[in-house]
Amino acid sequence: MSAALENAPVQILPESHQSPPVGWPSWFRELQCAAQEEFERCPAPSRKNEAWRYSDLAALDLSSFLPATFPDGPESLIAASCGLGDVAARMVLANNRLLALDTKGLPEGVLLKPLDVAAREDEALFREFFMAQPVELGSHRFAELHRSRLESGALLYVPPGLEVDLPIEIFHWVQGAHASVYPHTLIICGERSKVTVVDSFRSADGKPAFACGVNDLHLGAGARLNYIAVQEWSDKTLAFHINSTTVAKDATSTALCANFGGAFVRGESYSRMIGEGARSEMFSLSPLDGSRQVDQRTLQDHAAPNASSDLLYLNALDDTSRSIFAGLIKVQEGAHRTDAYQKVRNLILSDTSEANSMPGLEILADDVRCTHGATSGEINEEELFYFEARGIPRSLGRKLIVNGFFQTLLERIEGCALRTYLSRLVSAKLGVSPSE
Repeated sequence: MSAALENAPVQILPESHQSPPVGWPSWFRELQCAAQEEFERCPAPSRKNEAWRYSDLAALDLSSFLPATFPDGPESLIAASCGLGDVAARMVLANNRLLALDTKGLPEGVLLKPLDVAAREDEALFREFFMAQPVELGSHRFAELHRSRLESGALLYVPPGLEVDLPIEIFHWVQGAHASVYPHTLIICGERSKVTVVDSFRSADGKPAFACGVNDLHLGAGARLNYIAVQEWSDKTLAFHINSTTVAKDATSTALCANFGGAFVRGESYSRMIGEGARSEMFSLSPLDGSRQVDQRTLQDHAAPNASSDLLYLNALDDTSRSIFAGLIKVQEGAHRTDAYQKVRNLILSDTSEANSMPGLEILADDVRCTHGATSGEINEEELFYFEARGIPRSLGRKLIVNGFFQTLLERIEGCALRTYLSRLVSAKLGVSPSE
């Protein structure tokens, strides 16, 4: 290893992690070798780089993480891979390996398969959409790391005109001390198709781990996608989640990221509206406690006229937790009559927590409506007094207020069963009974 790499704030993973997986075709292995070289060329994150200005660079040391081995007790992981009741299909992956796949409820023509299988059987589709968008928000180096170490993932293709009535669930597990995983979900929605996907990220044993995940979402004209990412890594996990969403004419993407775990989580979401009438809804909720940190960067990129986007990120910060948000609404030349909204709300629950919010605008077109803002505030003492006056302990009243704070976002999610499931997860995280 060169002296420059040895002195870099972020170290590369051990050499033993660089061997390509067996199941991929040779042309993809060549891409992985090129990605490895690009990863090594990319400079490590630095305070001098605006995309990492407020980040905790000390949290990004990868030197202790090792290749994930085949998980112990795969049957128990499969049994634990449940969230919603009725689903159209379910895929379970653990430590970069496929454990289970049930597609019996999918309409004919819908594809749900492991990525390595798709690279062999659906090469043209894979090549067109796999990591097709550039990584614009700072984590290009880690995206190349992901590409170079990718072993498995999920590809979902919904043909034009098809609607999948029930949700599809995908589970990504990590197990083992210092294991590293590279979850990937690639979703391609044909014209006028409709689907809901719940992507769950879970730790099997609560041990330190490293996750470097990517999801690519591609919506054809008139398509409708509801994408829910439920992040439940252990509180000792370093995680990257890099999202790219492309929305064509008259299509609507709704994406929610629920951050329930992780020691340090870097989330990047790049949504690009490329057709008239395109709409992107970007939601996030993060109940933070302990010393957890969530660093989120977003770009709402309007490349076509008459398109809209709406971003709402909610953070509740307790103990010594920390949040960072840097978001940009970009309206390109010719993207007239853009309607874009960006809002970040931070609920501060302790004097030692910290919220940094940096919303921004870059407008290169006329006749647009763009608003952005960020707020930080504490719980209203009058609200707590209201609970206490009715016999509800102050500690419980505090949890109920935080729960209600997040429920305002969940009300915007389509589907009663999905809202109920997410509401139950939020309540469990906060220690509130659903009946309270």
